[in-house]
Amino acid sequence: MWEMFGLAFVGFAGGIVVACGAVAFVISLGIVPRYAGITRTADRVRLYEDCSMLGAFLGNLIYLYENWGGSLPLGQAGLAVLGIFSGIFLGSWIIALGEVVNVFSVMIRRLKLTRGIGLIILAIAAGKTLGSLIFFWKGWWT
Repeated sequence: MWEMFGLAFVGFAGGIVVACGAVAFVISLGIVPRYAGITRTADRVRLYEDCSMLGAFLGNLIYLYENWGGSLPLGQAGLAVLGIFSGIFLGSWIIALGEVVNVFSVMIRRLKLTRGIGLIILAIAAGKTLGSLIFFWKGWWT
C-alpha cells in the first residue's frame, strides 16, 4: 500500500514539474503580458500568471483522478466551461505560434539570406518527416 502511495506521490510531483514548465514556457513567450496589454489590465499580470499555474496544478489533479478510475460529475455545464477554457488555451498557443513564425522572417532579414531559403525550409520539413518516421518505426508511442 505504501509503495503505491509513494509512486502516486512521485507521479504527482513529476506532473506538477512538467505542468509548471509548460506554463512557464507560455508565460515566457509573452502571451500573458500580451493579453494584459490588449485588455488594458497590465496591473493584474501576476494574477493571470498565478491563475495559469493554478490551472496547471488542477489539471494535473484531474488527470490523475480520471486515470485512477474516477470521474467528475460535472455534466454538460462543466463540459461547456472546460470547452471554453480549452479554446482560450488553444487560441493562446496559436498566437504564440504566429509569434514564432515571425522570428523566421526577422532572422532571414537580419542574416541577409537571399539564396537558399527554400533549401532551409526543405531541410526543416525533411527533418520533421524523418523524425516522425523514426518515431513510428521504432514504436516509441507505446
